[in-house]
Amino acid sequence: MEKRVGTALILVSNSDSIGRLNEVIFQHASIVIGRQGIPFRDQAINIISLVLLGSTDEMGSLTGQLGRIDGVQVKSALLKGNFNNTLN
Repeated sequence: MEKRVGTALILVSNSDSIGRLNEVIFQHASIVIGRQGIPFRDQAINIISLVLLGSTDEMGSLTGQLGRIDGVQVKSALLKGNFNNTLN
């Protein structure tokens, strides 16, 4: 399968959903190459950005599962190009 580089930007507005969110990300750990979390405590939200390397199907599975969690919004972007030989 063709590997692509992508990103997922996640907004968490329901703190009760963080456990489930972390489970889903852990289940897809093989495609996560970077993660950054920013808590906005005064706004009662958290923002997480993921850098991903995998197939479009793998990234779609991750973002689809995240998007079905209550209080979680997710947007993704993929770069064009085949990264099979340049990144591991």
